[in-house]
Amino acid sequence: MHRYVARANVEHYLGILKDAGLTMQQRSTTISLLVVELDKLSNDAEHLEFAESKVAVSRQQVAQAASIRDSAPAGTTQRQDAERHLIHLENVHTLLDDFCHRLRNKVGPRSV
Repeated sequence: MHRYVARANVEHYLGILKDAGLTMQQRSTTISLLVVELDKLSNDAEHLEFAESKVAVSRQQVAQAASIRDSAPAGTTQRQDAERHLIHLENVHTLLDDFCHRLRNKVGPRSV
Protein backbone atom coordinates (compact mmCIF):
# COMPACT_ATOMS: atom_id res chain seq x y z
CA MET A 1 0.00 0.00 0.00
CA HIS A 2 2.82 2.43 0.85
CA ARG A 3 4.18 2.04 -2.71
CA TYR A 4 0.86 3.13 -4.17
CA VAL A 5 0.74 6.15 -1.86
CA ALA A 6 4.35 7.09 -2.65
CA ARG A 7 3.68 6.88 -6.40
CA ALA A 8 0.50 8.92 -6.03
CA ASN A 9 2.42 11.53 -4.04
CA VAL A 10 5.14 11.66 -6.71
CA GLU A 11 2.46 12.27 -9.35
CA HIS A 12 0.86 14.94 -7.16
CA TYR A 13 4.10 16.81 -6.48
CA LEU A 14 5.15 16.67 -10.13
CA GLY A 15 1.77 18.15 -11.03
CA ILE A 16 2.29 20.98 -8.56
CA LEU A 17 5.78 21.65 -9.93
CA LYS A 18 4.38 22.28 -13.43
CA ASP A 19 2.88 25.53 -12.16
CA ALA A 20 5.04 28.42 -13.36
CA GLY A 21 3.49 30.67 -10.74
CA LEU A 22 4.96 28.92 -7.70
CA THR A 23 7.11 30.99 -5.40
CA MET A 24 10.67 29.89 -4.71
CA GLN A 25 9.59 28.77 -1.23
CA GLN A 26 6.70 26.70 -2.63
CA ARG A 27 9.01 25.11 -5.22
CA SER A 28 11.62 24.32 -2.60
CA THR A 29 9.08 22.76 -0.25
CA THR A 30 7.46 20.73 -3.02
CA ILE A 31 10.81 19.47 -4.29
CA SER A 32 11.74 18.44 -0.75
CA LEU A 33 8.49 16.50 -0.45
CA LEU A 34 9.08 14.92 -3.88
CA VAL A 35 12.57 13.78 -2.86
CA VAL A 36 11.16 12.13 0.27
CA GLU A 37 8.63 10.19 -1.82
CA LEU A 38 11.25 9.20 -4.42
CA ASP A 39 13.48 7.94 -1.61
CA LYS A 40 10.64 5.69 -0.46
CA LEU A 41 10.53 4.15 -3.93
CA SER A 42 14.30 3.92 -4.39
CA ASN A 43 14.57 0.79 -2.27
CA ASP A 44 12.60 -1.25 -4.75
CA ALA A 45 13.88 -1.78 -8.31
CA GLU A 46 10.38 -2.69 -9.50
CA HIS A 47 9.70 1.03 -9.77
CA LEU A 48 12.12 1.43 -12.68
CA GLU A 49 9.39 1.48 -15.32
CA PHE A 50 7.51 4.11 -13.30
CA ALA A 51 10.69 6.18 -13.02
CA GLU A 52 11.45 5.87 -16.71
CA SER A 53 7.95 7.06 -17.61
CA LYS A 54 8.34 10.11 -15.34
CA VAL A 55 11.71 10.93 -16.95
CA ALA A 56 10.18 10.68 -20.43
CA VAL A 57 7.33 13.03 -19.52
CA SER A 58 9.79 15.39 -17.85
CA ARG A 59 11.96 15.43 -20.97
CA GLN A 60 8.93 16.44 -23.04
CA GLN A 61 8.06 19.21 -20.60
CA VAL A 62 11.59 20.59 -20.80
CA ALA A 63 11.46 20.57 -24.61
CA GLN A 64 8.09 22.31 -24.59
CA ALA A 65 9.29 24.93 -22.09
CA ALA A 66 12.40 25.56 -24.21
CA SER A 67 10.19 26.09 -27.24
CA ILE A 68 8.02 28.56 -25.32
CA ARG A 69 11.10 30.40 -24.09
CA ASP A 70 12.57 30.53 -27.59
CA SER A 71 9.34 31.96 -29.01
CA ALA A 72 9.33 34.86 -26.54
CA PRO A 73 11.00 38.08 -27.67
CA ALA A 74 14.49 38.61 -26.26
CA GLY A 75 14.74 41.04 -23.37
CA THR A 76 11.08 40.82 -22.35
CA THR A 77 9.71 39.79 -18.98
CA GLN A 78 7.82 37.03 -20.81
CA ARG A 79 11.13 35.53 -21.93
CA GLN A 80 12.67 35.95 -18.47
CA ASP A 81 9.70 34.18 -16.87
CA ALA A 82 9.88 31.41 -19.47
CA GLU A 83 13.63 31.05 -18.83
CA ARG A 84 13.08 30.72 -15.07
CA HIS A 85 10.38 28.11 -15.66
CA LEU A 86 12.63 26.21 -18.06
CA ILE A 87 15.48 26.16 -15.54
CA HIS A 88 13.10 24.88 -12.90
CA LEU A 89 11.82 22.09 -15.16
CA GLU A 90 15.40 21.16 -16.09
CA ASN A 91 16.22 20.85 -12.39
CA VAL A 92 13.21 18.61 -11.78
CA HIS A 93 14.18 16.54 -14.82
CA THR A 94 17.71 16.10 -13.44
CA LEU A 95 16.26 14.98 -10.11
CA LEU A 96 14.04 12.40 -11.81
CA ASP A 97 16.81 11.24 -14.13
CA ASP A 98 19.16 10.71 -11.17
CA PHE A 99 16.46 8.70 -9.41
CA CYS A 100 16.02 6.57 -12.53
CA HIS A 101 19.78 5.96 -12.77
CA ARG A 102 19.88 4.81 -9.14
CA LEU A 103 17.14 2.28 -9.88
CA ARG A 104 18.86 1.11 -13.07
CA ASN A 105 22.05 0.49 -11.07
CA LYS A 106 20.08 -1.66 -8.61
CA VAL A 107 18.54 -3.70 -11.40
CA GLY A 108 21.83 -4.16 -13.23
CA PRO A 109 22.05 -5.20 -16.88
CA ARG A 110 18.71 -6.20 -18.33
CA SER A 111 18.37 -8.80 -21.01
CA VAL A 112 16.83 -7.56 -24.26
